[in-house]
Amino acid sequence: MKLLFKQRMFSWLCSYDVFDEAGQTVYTVKGELSWGHKLRIYDANGQAIGCVKQVVLTWLPKFEMYLGDEYIGSINREFTFFKPKYNIDCNGWQVEGDWCEWDYNIVNASGQQIATITKEIWNWTDTYSIEVLDYNDALTALMLVLAIDAEKCSRDD
Repeated sequence: MKLLFKQRMFSWLCSYDVFDEAGQTVYTVKGELSWGHKLRIYDANGQAIGCVKQVVLTWLPKFEMYLGDEYIGSINREFTFFKPKYNIDCNGWQVEGDWCEWDYNIVNASGQQIATITKEIWNWTDTYSIEVLDYNDALTALMLVLAIDAEKCSRDD
């Protein structure tokens, strides 16, 4: 399953639309005012189904992920010099990016590919292509992309 994750133009709070290969909206992400980043995820029917919240006052950026109101894990950036790396305590997954922080791979504990994330560089806003092998992993993979993008935005501020 391939998803296109696109930030909305002219949005004061981080807002995104996520489309499938046919161009249909699968998810909508809306930023909320809070201390740190807080991104709520809605399905195509407008029902809130997930949330990514930044944990504030940590040495390195950390984000918690929720399906509905249920905590499913967190992601935090590791200290590295060149190649970004993140600790994930969700599903035994691991994620690592390339040195320019445009492309990422998500693998499970045994090294099998879960998803690949590629930044589309010729767009006006942040746009990512997410290739997920199993549809059931799409929402969690999206949450990881949201957390990584929010972490990068925090560094750029």
